[in-house]
Parts: sequence; structure tokens; C-alpha cells
Amino acid sequence: MKVAVLGGGESGVGTAVLAKKKGYKVFVSDNGTIAQKYREVLLQNDIAFEEGKHTEAQLFDAAIVMKSPGIPDKVQVVQDLIRKRIPVISEIEFASEFTDATIIGVTGSNGKTTTTLLTHHILQQGGLDAGVAGNVGDSFALQVAENDYQYHVLELSSFQLDGIVDFAPHIAVITNISPDHLDRYEYQYEKYIASKFRITMNQTEADYLIYDADDEAITNWLKYNSTKAQLLPFSISKKLEKGAYIEDNTIIILTDSKKLEMGINALALQGKHNTKNAMASAMAATLLSVRNEVVRESLENFESIEHRLEPVLKIHGVQYINDSKATNVNATYYALESMKTDTVWIVGGVDKGNDYSELLPLVHEKVKAIICLGVDNRKIHEAFNNVVDLIVDTQGAEEAVKVAYKIADKGDNVLLSPACASFDLFESYEDRGRQFKAAVRQL
Repeated sequence: MKVAVLGGGESGVGTAVLAKKKGYKVFVSDNGTIAQKYREVLLQNDIAFEEGKHTEAQLFDAAIVMKSPGIPDKVQVVQDLIRKRIPVISEIEFASEFTDATIIGVTGSNGKTTTTLLTHHILQQGGLDAGVAGNVGDSFALQVAENDYQYHVLELSSFQLDGIVDFAPHIAVITNISPDHLDRYEYQYEKYIASKFRITMNQTEADYLIYDADDEAITNWLKYNSTKAQLLPFSISKKLEKGAYIEDNTIIILTDSKKLEMGINALALQGKHNTKNAMASAMAATLLSVRNEVVRESLENFESIEHRLEPVLKIHGVQYINDSKATNVNATYYALESMKTDTVWIVGGVDKGNDYSELLPLVHEKVKAIICLGVDNRKIHEAFNNVVDLIVDTQGAEEAVKVAYKIADKGDNVLLSPACASFDLFESYEDRGRQFKAAVRQL
């Protein structure tokens, strides 16, 4: 059988390696240029590939096609494959066929990276043979090919979930849902929500769905739709009979067989959003029989991730914070909410249909100046002209940091939390964050 792979990045090359190992004939097709590190992997594994085009003859004789998550369904070659009834699936779907491991899948608009890494950290600390993959670290397929762990903790995007057929995690986590990537969903929020809930569509009564019971999009979906999975909600606003909630500044987790309590102030990651991430991760670990003391210790000693509310330096009493991973409004909401002093906010980039209105109260309360970091900043000006006295346009990380240095006073924060994608001025949100940190260190 032949497997054709659309896209020669992390997901595509990982799938190609796994398929070759499992005896498939493999062909990788990328309409752009394949990065050198991935080209070397393909050559080392003697995998045929092409760049700068999609050769139909090489794709249409495949038994199955794996589409990288960055490729929209609406592109012509994908539509042609669908018309020819050739199955087009995601890497997650393909790789899951070749492992008997217990899978913990984490999705959501925000917090999924932190929750994924935190869950993996707890499982490792508990002595479980666990790998972490998906949107973070190696591709799932490459991990299955090279080191098939007993447990896989996967960060899953809506794009990856769109391409599943039979994939079913034993534990599914939905951290939250807010408008994001609407350009891929015909600007229909309900389609994006439905995409996230695909994570539970194949679960059985023996599986679990952990979710934010304070999230309106999630609770509304569950009100009108069903899943076979056992439901384990978490909340910071109400007491629950089962799941995780807060009482007297203490997290209380109740599952069928266990009860865990832990003070919020002991958490390594502070802020309401991180409390929720900790609740979700702790519940997942508890379901996998990790001891309570290990869960507590892990939540206390976990180190924060790069580009997510990452303290960079304090210069002349001003704290510089890198939150470049905040590529949507909801992520930036969490960042602004956690600011305790006056803030110079660096925002902007590629707008994905953002509605900034939910930020207005926080900006009014906490932001003393806005620095725009993007090619087109009109929407930001329109949203905040009447809220903030000073809005400055900049065209690069170094310029933005220098302007912030002049504006900020002792005791202030300078927060890079763009609420937008990075591709107008940067290669990625990682590139944006690293350029920001480099500029801060040069002050």
C-alpha cells in the first residue's frame, strides 16, 4: 500500500518515517520548500519526496493521504483527493493505529501547551513511561516510530482533530474554547467549537472528558450534544459534586476513587488560568493512579514554558514579560488579567478576525500605553483610541522594546502579548518572542 504525505514539516516527515517503518510505500509532497533538517531525515530514510509542487499522479494512486494540519481542506489538491474518495486523514489518526499506549489528548483555544506539559511532568514524576508530542515536541508519528511509550500526552489543535476518523484518547481535556482560527471555519464560531469536540467523538463509557465548567461555549455544547465519556468538570467559580473546584483557597479534586486537596498559593504557576490548567492536569494524573503527594510536588516544582507569560528581565524596576504565544484575544485576556501594576502593552500582528471588545475593561484598568507591533494596526487603534491616551506604531521587536523603555516607569510591566498571529513581521510566535527577549537584553 502507498501512503502519500502532503506537507514536509514536523507532522508530515514524522508520518513518512512511521509509514516507511511499517512497510508502506511512501511519497512526500510539499508545495513549498522542505526545511533542511526535514530533507535530511527523508534522505536518511530513503523516502521519495518532491518540493514546490504536488504531482497528481503521485498522489492519486495512494491508498491513503496524510495531510499536514497547516494545509486547509479547501485547497484544490485536497478537494481533488476527496472527490476521488481517497481518504485524507491527520497524522494523529495515522499514528494512533500503530500504538496500544494510553493516550491523553489535550485541546482548547488557550492553555493546552501548559496543560500538556504539566500533565506530562506529573506522569514522569510519578514514574510512568510517558512521552509528550503533537503540537509540542516531536510529532506523534515520529514518537510512535522511534520510542512508543506506554503513555502519550498529546497537544491537539482543531486542525489535527479535523482529520481524525477513529482516534480516541482515553482521557480528553478541553481547556477552554474562544474564537480563534475562524478564517479556517468560514468565520462560523460553532464550526470551530464542533471541531474541538471531535476529541471526544470516539470515546466510550470507559473514557473521560475533562473540561472547564466555567466556559460558556463548552457547557452550551454539552447541553445540546452528548458524549459517551465520563464527564469530569473543573471550576474556579462553583462547587462541584465531582471533578475539581476551589474552596477556601484550596483546590479540591474528587474522582470516583480519590480525593486530593492542595493550596492554590503552592502552585508553581499562578493566575486563574494556570489554576485551571493545574486542575485539569491533576485530574488526568489522578485517573492514571499517580499518588497524591507526587501530584502536589509536581504542581509545586513545574517550570513555566517559554513564550507564555515568561519573565525576561527587570530593568530599572520595570519587568519585561514575553507572552508571544498569546496569538488570540482570549490568551491576551488571561495575560492582562494577571498584571498587578501599570502595564505597557505590546500588541498586534496578523489579525484572525479578532474582537477586542472583551479586553476593554482590562485595558482601561491596567494599560497605560499601547505599542502596536504589526503591519496593519487599524483595528487596534479603532478599538482602544478612546481607552488609552498613548498608542504608538512600530515595525519590529527592537523598535517596540526601545519605545517601551522610554514610556515605562519604575514598577511598571512591559508585556508582549500580541493577540495576533506573527507572520507579518516574524517567522513564528517563537521567533517573535526570541527577538523580543534579545531586544530587552540589549537595553
